[in-house]
Amino acid sequence: MAIASGKGKWAEQEFSNIDLGDCRLNKRLIQIAESFSESPESPINQACETWAEAKAAYRFFQNENVSAEAILKSHVESAAARMKKENLVLVAQDTSYFLYSSHPSVQGMGRVNGFKSKNTSKILKTSGIVMHTAFAMTADGLPLGLLYQKIFTRDDSVETAYNSQSSGHNSQIPIEEKESFKWLEALEESHKHCAESTRMVSICDREADIYDLFYRADQLGASLLVRAKADRYLGIPTRSKKQPKKRLWEFVGQQEPAGILEVDIPAKDNEDKRKAILTVRFAAVQLYPTRHHPNFQQPEPPLTQLYAVYVKEENPPSAIKEPLEWMLLTNIPVLSYSEAIEKMKWYCLRWKIETFHKVLKSGFRVENCRLGTADRLIKYLAVMSIIAWRIFWITLVNRSSPELPCNSVLSKQEWRVLYAKINHTKMPPPEIPRLGTAIRWIAQLGGFLGRKADGDPGVITLWRGWKRLADLADGWSYATAEPTYG
Repeated sequence: MAIASGKGKWAEQEFSNIDLGDCRLNKRLIQIAESFSESPESPINQACETWAEAKAAYRFFQNENVSAEAILKSHVESAAARMKKENLVLVAQDTSYFLYSSHPSVQGMGRVNGFKSKNTSKILKTSGIVMHTAFAMTADGLPLGLLYQKIFTRDDSVETAYNSQSSGHNSQIPIEEKESFKWLEALEESHKHCAESTRMVSICDREADIYDLFYRADQLGASLLVRAKADRYLGIPTRSKKQPKKRLWEFVGQQEPAGILEVDIPAKDNEDKRKAILTVRFAAVQLYPTRHHPNFQQPEPPLTQLYAVYVKEENPPSAIKEPLEWMLLTNIPVLSYSEAIEKMKWYCLRWKIETFHKVLKSGFRVENCRLGTADRLIKYLAVMSIIAWRIFWITLVNRSSPELPCNSVLSKQEWRVLYAKINHTKMPPPEIPRLGTAIRWIAQLGGFLGRKADGDPGVITLWRGWKRLADLADGWSYATAEPTYG
C-alpha cells in the first residue's frame, strides 16, 4: 500500500478529489496539510514557512464557504479506495472531547460534562468541542483512514443534547433527537463505503450499547461488535412477576466455559505488567427494546438476534483492583471457541482510535490552537485529523509490511538524505533500503535508541523524527539546487 511522500506529494494524492468550490481553496488546503504535517505540534504561524502563508492559512479557516465535511470528503474517498484491497476491515468508533476552557475568549463553544477534578470527586463542566470518528483499519491494525467524522459543539438549550451519557436516559425520545444518534450515523456512513468484496465490522465501546444501534445494523445488514454496558433482561419487558426473567450477565455467566485463555496485561497506574488467566463463555441472546421504547408499541416488538462473548478473569491476584472482564455483543454468529477469541482480538484493536486521539491532543497539542471561534477550530481539527492518521499510518506500516522498499513511503530525496545522515556517508546504497529499516532510522532522528527492551518506536517518537527528516530534506534540496541568475 503506497502513499506518496515528499514535498507536496502525499497531500496532493490524499486530496486528489477535493472540491471546495474554488481551485484556489483546493490548492491552499494541500499547502496547509503539507506545512502542518512537517511541524504538527507547532502553532499555525510557526508551521507555515512565511508570514504570508500563515495569513493565508488563517483566511482559509475563516472562510465561511469551507466546511469540515468538505475537507474530509476527499480523504474519506481515498480511505474507501484503500479498503477495497482488504478482505476484512475493522472500523472503530469513539468520541473525544477537546477542551478550550483555558481560552475563555473563544466564541461558540458548548458545554462538555463528565470530567472529574483531580483534587475532588466533583464532575467538572467546561467548554469544548466534541469529535466522533469512525476509524478504519486492517485486521492487523494498520490505519486506512477516516470513514466518518462529526465535529460539533453542544447546544445547551437542547435538553437532550447529551442524554446518552446521563443516568436518566429517556428511551421515549426518538434516537434521531439524541446525541447518541452519532453512533448510528457513523455506522450508516461507514457502511456506504464498504465494497462488496470487503467485510466490514464496526467496533464500539460501552457508550454505544444502545438497542437502536443493533436494530439499525440489522436493517443495513452491517456487522457490529459492541462492549456491553447494560445488564439487560433477556426477554420481552413486562410488568408481570410470574414470567421468569434473566439478565445478560447471569445468563451468559451460567454457560459452560468454552475455554481458557492466557493474556499479557501491560503495566498501568500502580500495577505491574502481568499475565491473566481468562475464562471464555459465549451464547446466543435475543435483545428486545425496553417497554418505553417506540418500537415496543408495535404488535410484535422486533427482536435482535445477537451473540454474547463473556471474557472474565475469575481468580485474579489479590492485589488487582479491577480484574479483566468484558461482555461483548455482536450480530456475527459465534458458534465456537475460536470464533469467540476472534471477536475478542478484534475488540482489542479498538484502542488504536484512542491512540489516534492521543496523537491529536498530546502530540499535536491541538487544544492550544487559538483560532478564536469554534467554527474555525472545527475546520482546523478536520485537517489535523487527516495528518494524525497519516503519521499513525507511517508508524504502523513498518510493522505490517517491513519488507517493502522504503520508496513506497519516502521520496528519493528523503530516503537518500536519511541514509546519508544515519550512515555518515554521501554514497547512496547499492539497493533501496527496506521500509522497516528506514522507519527505524526516522525514529532514531526522533530520539529512539533501539535497545532490545525498547520494542517498536511509537507515534510521538516517529513524528519527531519525521519533522527532522523534512528539515534535512529541505536543506539538502537548497544546498544542491543549481543557482539561478537574473
